[in-house]
Amino acid sequence: MTNTESRSRASRREIRVEIASAADLPTQFGAFRCYVFRNDRDDSENVAMVRGDVFGASDVVTRLHSECLTGDVLGSLRCDCRAQLERALTDVGARPNGIVLYLRQEGRGIGLTNKIRAYRLQEQGLDTVDANLALGFRDDERDYGVAAAMLKTLGVRSIALMTNNPDKMRQLEAAGITLTRRVPHEIASSRYNARYLETKARRAGHLLELVGAEPPSAA
Repeated sequence: MTNTESRSRASRREIRVEIASAADLPTQFGAFRCYVFRNDRDDSENVAMVRGDVFGASDVVTRLHSECLTGDVLGSLRCDCRAQLERALTDVGARPNGIVLYLRQEGRGIGLTNKIRAYRLQEQGLDTVDANLALGFRDDERDYGVAAAMLKTLGVRSIALMTNNPDKMRQLEAAGITLTRRVPHEIASSRYNARYLETKARRAGHLLELVGAEPPSAA
């Protein structure tokens, strides 16, 4: 069984979620309704930033963003996560409706401690895939079953998924989410993250044109 097949099979397991709290949240990107979800798989609190009325709506532009403390909060240049999150919120915030899910899957699902360990291995020459494998993980441990359950609870009929990751699309469809189309979500690379993005495209199958690519830095 391939890694993708294993993750898709995991996504088909029935997961129960509930809305733990909700409130309006005005942001620099626009006005949203913020929903905090709990689930019966783990203790994580996942967030849905919802723009407008999405219940019963079709072709709702949706972004699934996995947590990245180093990028989202600390402004790391080793990845494109913060830029992806801000672009998604800006795009959805300008629409009549849309959804950004913030998923607590730090470091492609391996956690913050192991993510920083992987960074250290990358400094020694490994790429992001081989660094995860060297730590005993798959190249990507993320699972989108919780995200699918959140979307079902929000009542969307179908989504236009903002992604470059075919595995994310496969997992959602396997979990019963109807995808109408893919919305490309590429960020121009820099000398700090060019190798990271090139590895995503070459080894993880992400649909990237590597816009603005510069020669990878040693880091």
